[in-house]
Amino acid sequence: MEHKIEELKAAANDAIKKVATDLKELDNLRVRFLGKKGELTALLRGMSQLSAEDRPRIGKIVNEARAQIENLIAEKNSELKAKALQDKLAAETIDITLPGRKIHSGHLHPLTLTLNRVKEIFINMGYSVEDGPEVETDYYNFEALNLPKSHPARDAQDSFYITEEILLRTQTSPVQARTMQKHKDNAPIRMIAPGRVYRRDDFDAAHSPMFHQIEGLVIDEKITFGDLVGTLDFFCKEMFGESTKIRLRPSYFPFTEPSTEVDVSCPICHGHGGGCKVCHDSGWLEILGAGEVHPRVLEMSGYNPSKVSGYAFGCGLERIAMIKYGIDDLRLFYENDVRFLNQF
Repeated sequence: MEHKIEELKAAANDAIKKVATDLKELDNLRVRFLGKKGELTALLRGMSQLSAEDRPRIGKIVNEARAQIENLIAEKNSELKAKALQDKLAAETIDITLPGRKIHSGHLHPLTLTLNRVKEIFINMGYSVEDGPEVETDYYNFEALNLPKSHPARDAQDSFYITEEILLRTQTSPVQARTMQKHKDNAPIRMIAPGRVYRRDDFDAAHSPMFHQIEGLVIDEKITFGDLVGTLDFFCKEMFGESTKIRLRPSYFPFTEPSTEVDVSCPICHGHGGGCKVCHDSGWLEILGAGEVHPRVLEMSGYNPSKVSGYAFGCGLERIAMIKYGIDDLRLFYENDVRFLNQF
């Protein structure tokens, strides 16, 4: 019996030492030698054939053998786990001497930068920023702005109609009418309304079927055309620089009377022209349309034109950005070319 126990211990020792990496293989050896049906358990069952004097001595030897095999398995288990951890750490080692990956931080789009500056200028002058729906009714987009269904000026507005009475707004001017109708008793208004607008235009260097417009409206007692000129002159100087000049040309808009087109001196050539590709040698760049609010527009939105007056203006955000940054192709704003956008 003692000889069999020694052989079993030697076999267990050799088998455990040969286990290189597999913890499952080690567990199989534990079951083989120490399990309920294991080899050591089989030896214990054979003790019934021993004499009463030999049983205690052999039992002690068997228990010592069990303890030795358990210790061998526990040591090998710890060894394999430690080796597995070292292998994992070695595989996941980071070489901190390598140069790091450059993180490309985002930044605001040039149109957003321009809009934020426009808002800042007008908010500092006491204007509020109003908003309205992009899917608009024909009434607010045209009729409330003195453009009835039969008006010939509608031919110039190729619009995206959804139904006969619903369309994508062609301008942010509907926000004027909506804002006026929210006010009562000829209350004063000083607001701008930036937002997206939609027209049936080709997508080229100067046109887009979707673009951004900024509408402005001031209504109060004794508001004059001179107030409009002073406001626009101040805005252009703040946006393009103190040396900027403005030029007014007579024009026509159904919702203002009198009306004007406003030009600014070219910020590239400073109004000199002479070989400037941005202003085509003229020294001037068209920027917006404006005028005194038509009495009919005031009446339709509940204001009394005999008590109050006002002025309105509208300009394209892309146009302002193109003048400010010397950009000659509107499409650059929408192509998402990082070579262009990184300049801002």
